[in-house]
Parts: sequence; C-alpha cells; structure tokens
Amino acid sequence: MGLIGEVLMLPFAPVRGSAWAIRQVLREAERIYYDPATVRAELAGLEERLGAGEITEEEFDRREDELLDRLEFALRSGDTTGNGT
Repeated sequence: MGLIGEVLMLPFAPVRGSAWAIRQVLREAERIYYDPATVRAELAGLEERLGAGEITEEEFDRREDELLDRLEFALRSGDTTGNGT
C-alpha cells in the first residue's frame, strides 16, 4: 500500500487500534478459560458446592461434563501455561 495508502487509512487508525486491543483481550481470556489449572480449580469448587448442598447432582453432572470437555481441549491443544493465570 505504501505511503499514500497509509495516509488515506489514517482516519481509520483508532478503529484498527481498537480491533487489535479487542483481539488481545480475547486471546488472553481464551488462554485463561482453557488453562488446565483454572479448570481443575473450578472442578474442585464444583465438588465443594455439591458437598455443601448448594447444587443438585444433575447440575453437578452437567457442569462437570462442561469442565472436563474444556480440560480435554486444553490438554489436547498444549498451548496453555498450566499456572492458572
């Protein structure tokens, strides 16, 4: 595109910057969401809630399946840090 293209696109710089920031936030959120340490902590919390009677067995089973699917995906992808952050 060159210099002329950059000059013509200058009014759109804030939009391009915002799009970049949104992509960065989304990437970090996905990294945390699929982090095995995060998923394991959520599983432990879920078991505690079941033991305390805060949720039903059906709710536990449904959430546990979701968390195990996330954990399987995370372990398969291998792109995680495993430190929960």
